[in-house]
Amino acid sequence: MKIVFATNNPNKLAEIRQLMPKVIEILSLKDINCLEELPETSDTLEDNAAQKAFYVFDNYGHNCFADDTGLEIDVLDGRPGVYSARYAGPECKAEDNIQKILGEMKGEMNRDASFRTIISLVIDGKEFQFAGEIEGQIILEKWGEKGFGYDPIFLADGHEKSFAQMSIEEKGAISHRGQAVKKLIQFLEKRVK
Repeated sequence: MKIVFATNNPNKLAEIRQLMPKVIEILSLKDINCLEELPETSDTLEDNAAQKAFYVFDNYGHNCFADDTGLEIDVLDGRPGVYSARYAGPECKAEDNIQKILGEMKGEMNRDASFRTIISLVIDGKEFQFAGEIEGQIILEKWGEKGFGYDPIFLADGHEKSFAQMSIEEKGAISHRGQAVKKLIQFLEKRVK
């Protein structure tokens, strides 16, 4: 089975390809010549994921899945949430987002946060959604060099390493995206048989 993962994030693409079984080939947007920016205009993770997946299906005719992920911080009323990727501005880098969060949380005792991922799968025009969530804390400074996004400042409950200190396999076994991807894989494997 070939399926498109609608993301322009090479880190996400590598992470997903590593988690997928060999019977499912993941195509990138480049592989199908989709070079434009995908629409993400909703204020929910669910709708943004669906918007991206349907865009690829409707415009390129490929079965596809897309994800949207948000870091939700209790003391910031759930921010950055759906705006996680561009929290520090439209052209920001991950480091800018991290510094903005650390600045906003300076002196805060409540460091509770969660990562939430929604995957929208569109097969033959029909949509299925899969969710994953992990609770944790925003730590006071960056730990580790691996991963991407907010990984260096997120410590999952019950763990001693930040996501940026974990291997792709370690992170994938517990992360929000890993949980949602496992559900996606189980669903796809049943269709491949």
